[in-house]
Amino acid sequence: MSIWFYLFIIVCIITIILVIKIIVMKNGIKEIEEKFDFVIKSDTNSLITISTNDSNLKNLAKKINLNLKKIRKLEIQYNQGNEELKRSITNISHDLRTPLTAIRGYLDLIGDNNLSKKQKDYLSYIDDKTKILITLTEQLFNFSKSLEVYKNIDKQDVVLNNILEETICTFYDLFIQNNIIPRISITKEKIIKRINKDMLKRILENIISNAIKYSDEFLEIKLNKDGTIIFKNRTNNLDKTSVEKIFDRYYTVENARKSNGIGLSIAKQLVELNNGTISAKYNNGYLIIEIFFL
Repeated sequence: MSIWFYLFIIVCIITIILVIKIIVMKNGIKEIEEKFDFVIKSDTNSLITISTNDSNLKNLAKKINLNLKKIRKLEIQYNQGNEELKRSITNISHDLRTPLTAIRGYLDLIGDNNLSKKQKDYLSYIDDKTKILITLTEQLFNFSKSLEVYKNIDKQDVVLNNILEETICTFYDLFIQNNIIPRISITKEKIIKRINKDMLKRILENIISNAIKYSDEFLEIKLNKDGTIIFKNRTNNLDKTSVEKIFDRYYTVENARKSNGIGLSIAKQLVELNNGTISAKYNNGYLIIEIFFL
């Protein structure tokens, strides 16, 4: 036998070994991917284990597990801090309520006496500021409770068209009071998403309420064929900088005194809990909010 034959045999053996190695690596990576996906999506403390003895894949799994442990530790710290913050907010709001209520009571008593126009103006100013403080105190108290009822998410197939129509109808009186004739465009094609029905209603109510507060007598609501829900209202109280913060907790636009500051923040969190996205932009005097559920 010639040397070329032996070389051919050697090359074939090496090729077979490499193919086996590649197959083992591919299967190991797929196994890691599947188990990582399971660990991330499920509420479990389990780590990634693999059946292969390949040292490289074992090291990869080990490093992923180390990072998973760090993430879980940070998550625990975050949850503990969040609960502590909620308790602090509740305590602060309780401490503020009593003196503010007393101030309002004394202001009412003073208002019954004979006062000059200037004194009445001063008193009215103090009263307005006190009301704002009381409202902010209520926000502090209510925000910590606002999402508690949604801890357990029960999802079902929901027709977005129907819920959007029903929600819009509940705002009929407010539209009339604010001289708003909404432009409504809802696709005839049924858009079905698997989400929590009560959460969806709360999301739509918060966004429409916000639109009414900001709107300069113009509001457009659309549901497109791709399932995107769009809210568009004309307003002079916003700019691109404020819109970037519009989903922040307690953020209130300076000129929109009626805004409660938490409605859109809650809407954003509820959208994300239902595997959706929400965004806002300000373009040529219009605030545009878009929602999409996967």
